[in-house]
Amino acid sequence: MTGATASAPSRRVAVETSGLTKRFGDILAVAGLKLQVFEGEVFGLLGPNGAGKSTTINLICGLLAADGGSVRIFGQAVRPGAEVVRSRVGICPQEIVVWPKLTCLEQLEFTGRMYGLPRSAARTRGASLLEALGLAEKRNRLAATLSGGMKRRLNLALALVHDPAVVILDEPEAGLDPQSRVMVREYIRAMAARRTVLFTTHNMDEAERICDRVAVIDRGRLLALDTPGRLKKTIGAGGVLEIVLDGPAQPALLAELEGLGLKAVAADRTLVVRGADVVSCLPVVLDRLRTSGAVPGEVRLRENSLEDVFIALTGRRLRE
Repeated sequence: MTGATASAPSRRVAVETSGLTKRFGDILAVAGLKLQVFEGEVFGLLGPNGAGKSTTINLICGLLAADGGSVRIFGQAVRPGAEVVRSRVGICPQEIVVWPKLTCLEQLEFTGRMYGLPRSAARTRGASLLEALGLAEKRNRLAATLSGGMKRRLNLALALVHDPAVVILDEPEAGLDPQSRVMVREYIRAMAARRTVLFTTHNMDEAERICDRVAVIDRGRLLALDTPGRLKKTIGAGGVLEIVLDGPAQPALLAELEGLGLKAVAADRTLVVRGADVVSCLPVVLDRLRTSGAVPGEVRLRENSLEDVFIALTGRRLRE
């Protein structure tokens, strides 16, 4: 498993799990998970469907009781109903939760009051959040009249109205149009100046753009944890060639490319070749393809991505 960044231990720990375990009958949803999320960090929790991401989030928030291990927020133990969660954590669930018959500003004011803010402070804070998230013109509109993307942004505002030190977001970009996605992404990145942000996502581009560190989990177990840049280096330096073929690549071809010091795999009539200087190897690769009887088509060159790391660690097979 890839380690944390070298500078991370000198920073204050905001969220920590140790040996965190949760079962649902015979299913081990979270298996001894150990994480440290540091103050002022944007931390991404990545994994395929059924990996245990949402269960982990619910355990951290105290919405579920753990079967083993512990969660601490700024050193204080978390359990269902813990005051540290109420006072210091903002939660934005994947499911949109709004009151359809309250206006945008009314529900922010109402939520702020539930957190103990004076009415005027809750109203001022709510208006500021609506402005920041592009909803100022909708402040007096009923939530039921908003689009799905607007409701998603309102949901984020509700998680922030009490000015929490830790913000936990479950798939924050789900259902957003491109403009809203950019706005939310930039807002999350800006929040790290004053807050710790922990979020789950299936969007590898999103995670690579805004996360300081990411943890990849599968079947409730931690597979890797590091910065996106360092994780990309774990699957090899250099770039990636993707070559569309007219048929399946022969095993002998793959073995020959491996003999040249390249990493080659084939799937869905696409040959994927990785190497430290893969561009200079392109003429040789094309020559070997033609010699083997394969007809190369479109050729694409790109850098290693976080999605490559994700697939390398969790596999290509879809899981529901």
